[in-house]
Amino acid sequence: MVEGVPVTTSARYLAPSGAGAGDVWAADAAAGGHRGTQEIVRAGEVDAPGRVAVLLGLGKGQRVVERRRVMYLDGVPCELTDTYYPARIARGTKLAGTARIRGGAVRLLAELGHVGVKVQEEVVARMPTKDERVALAVDGDVPVLELIRLTLDAHDRPVQADVMVMPPGGQRLRYEIRIG
Repeated sequence: MVEGVPVTTSARYLAPSGAGAGDVWAADAAAGGHRGTQEIVRAGEVDAPGRVAVLLGLGKGQRVVERRRVMYLDGVPCELTDTYYPARIARGTKLAGTARIRGGAVRLLAELGHVGVKVQEEVVARMPTKDERVALAVDGDVPVLELIRLTLDAHDRPVQADVMVMPPGGQRLRYEIRIG
């Protein structure tokens, strides 16, 4: 473990929390002596971007509910997170709004009957877009990490897709894999 670097373990973000549970991101940051906050900058129905449509098994132009957030560590932007839900699941729910969701989106999905039981993640390093450079305050020659997560239910139906972009400095991702 690298001293002073918050460790992100995906599993904590995937299980529904209790109704009174706090923000997992804030708790993770606090455990490392930091302050983690987030801002929901946009939410609502959009046409599924190409790769998101593929992830969610949707056709071109089908609608999804998008929630776009900026994550902050000690007031500094550290991650851009776009979360997408099939419109059939999220239309007309709190997922389509910019208000915070008590207990989190994963808990709300579970209440709606959509429990994630399998997750596929892919992490790639790439150069940031101009908008990402500005939002994350990174220099043009610094790459970013992109984590793409697909959450599936017990019938292998996609319930959520996340696209997270973060500068590599200060990031540490940890994965636990159980075989058998």
